Amino acid sequence: MSSSTVAKRYALALFQLAKEHQLLDQMEQELRVVKEVIIHNNELKAVLKSPKLPNEKKKEILKEVFSSVNTYVLNTLMILIDRHREDYIAEMADHFIELANDERGIAEAKVYSVRPLTEAESEALSSVFASKVGKQSLRIENIVDSNLLGGIKLRIGNRIFDGSLRGKLERMERQLQG
Repeated sequence: MSSSTVAKRYALALFQLAKEHQLLDQMEQELRVVKEVIIHNNELKAVLKSPKLPNEKKKEILKEVFSSVNTYVLNTLMILIDRHREDYIAEMADHFIELANDERGIAEAKVYSVRPLTEAESEALSSVFASKVGKQSLRIENIVDSNLLGGIKLRIGNRIFDGSLRGKLERMERQLQG
């Protein structure tokens, strides 16, 4: 069974619990935090991957680190540890967030711009591009990219909308060569 399938299975079970108990927003926020900590805390990553450390000790550490999270989230983490699937925690969180976004009609988007976007610009981008991908709105992560000469580049899932000056120049160059 692929890692993606395993992570999706746990995410779906947790998602169903979240919906059943009206905890979708809370659990999504908690899983975003769990994912960030798991990805960026190298000491915790080393502890979780250590074959010498017994599962009970790993579970104690996770209970301490994530003491404020919902019981369902914590129990899912404990099950992943019990089954030696600690590598799937971040991926499971991603799948849960994806399910939560689908439920709400939201898509995650990365917007690359020369300067930080204003609130009004973000809202305008969300309303224009959400319909292009069949969603109601976008949750925008703005990434300031000094390599762009001007304009913006938007990435939603595996789709890229390139309105950057560099992109326009590259398209013009290809047209002139063709």
